[in-house]
Amino acid sequence: MKNPFYSVYRDFKACFERDPAARTPLGALEVLFLYPGFHAILFYRFAHVLYVLRIPFIPRLISQIARFLTGVEIHPGAKIAPGFFIDHGMGVVIGETTEIGENVTIYQGVTLGGTGKERGKRHPTLGHNVVVGVGAKVLGNIKIGDHVKIGGGSVVIHSVPDHCTVVGVPAEIVRIDGKKVDDVDLDHGDLPDPVKELKNRVRELQKEVESLEAFHKGQNLKKS
Repeated sequence: MKNPFYSVYRDFKACFERDPAARTPLGALEVLFLYPGFHAILFYRFAHVLYVLRIPFIPRLISQIARFLTGVEIHPGAKIAPGFFIDHGMGVVIGETTEIGENVTIYQGVTLGGTGKERGKRHPTLGHNVVVGVGAKVLGNIKIGDHVKIGGGSVVIHSVPDHCTVVGVPAEIVRIDGKKVDDVDLDHGDLPDPVKELKNRVRELQKEVESLEAFHKGQNLKKS
């Protein structure tokens, strides 16, 4: 287990490195008092120490108190390296056997969870410098490589190699080593919307059906 005080220092520093809103004259006070994501990590660091020491009940109690106060649920059994940053945080869930590398950033609504009632290692492992977008779900005992970006709203159920960007439901690789696999714009604020794309496709299919119905109707009129 790494020094928890060093981990907290790195987590605190990460708030300023990755959130422009924290870079104000009173930024340190704002992070300490007004950042629920940082508060959730503080609770987790303390609970994890007790969990490793095999103290019963108390670590889970702390995690539930943190959930009530911050909207973030981190199981004390998860392994999270220093430099972890949760932006906003509401609705974040991190399962018991999750492993997270250094300098990872996740946004609100993210789930790092399981896929059923498996025992043992059942949650994902994230490498270093991973970014998980708003509302993304990473599920099961899969490995997310270093420097991976996961688009907002994506559902990841398969392992992802290093230096890739994935988007969609289920998530697919759209960039490898900085090179686009297709013409998707990978700006975090302008990632593809899979729900919108599905609606557009349904409209196209509906138009095709209406066109075919009109054609057959015309054919029947000619015959009559």
